[in-house]
Amino acid sequence: MIELKTPGELDAMRLAGKVVATALHAVRDAAAVGTSLMELDEVAAGVLAQAGARSSFLNYHPRFAPSPYPAVLCTSVNDAVVHGIPTGYRLRDGDLLGIDFGAEVDGWHGDSAISFVVGTPDPRDLELIATTERALMAGIGAAQPGNRLGDIGAAIGAIGRRAGYGLLADHGGHGVGRAMHEEPHVPNEGKAGEGLQLRPGMVLAIEPMFVAGGGDDYRVGDDGWTLYTADGSRAAHVEHTIAVTADGPRILTQP
Repeated sequence: MIELKTPGELDAMRLAGKVVATALHAVRDAAAVGTSLMELDEVAAGVLAQAGARSSFLNYHPRFAPSPYPAVLCTSVNDAVVHGIPTGYRLRDGDLLGIDFGAEVDGWHGDSAISFVVGTPDPRDLELIATTERALMAGIGAAQPGNRLGDIGAAIGAIGRRAGYGLLADHGGHGVGRAMHEEPHVPNEGKAGEGLQLRPGMVLAIEPMFVAGGGDDYRVGDDGWTLYTADGSRAAHVEHTIAVTADGPRILTQP
């Protein structure tokens, strides 16, 4: 069941999106060599408290997970692609860090992710991140009314494959609304012109996840949550929550 949101509901979702954008900016500013992942989680929790918002992630317990998620941030370092649980690990010079965050305001959710390098960057990591960001914007650009889900996947996948990167198998974006994860699944690879037709009022999280080594496979960490690249190469993950409107896509989680 896909719920089409009204213009007023999209404005309400934008409030959640602003909290998400604020938290990601604060976390990025706080991420420095020597900072622990748990300290970054505390920064994000502080943004939630100040905004009177709730975490979309804390205590979330999907069927695949062995236990409820224990934090408000996902912090994925280097070969961790997504769902990394914040720990006492202290960031090192050159770490590639992916931050995923969700917030709920008045019953509506927003979800977004960024990737960046802490300290001295490796040019290969910067190119990986830039390519993933470019694919995100291409996917958003394809989210036009009358287009199809396959158009989003085709736009994202073409950029990743052309660059020689892998795409995390079996993972992609999703619908967002009164729940953080709603229908439909939004693939990061697909055939243009195929799949569900996009209609004004649909809200989607579009989130490319590119693997530097070129492989799509992954392994699940001992915590039951973190997904690592199977080949040990680095990965980048970026995401925005967007609304399909008659005037084109509207990014709800932009700063």
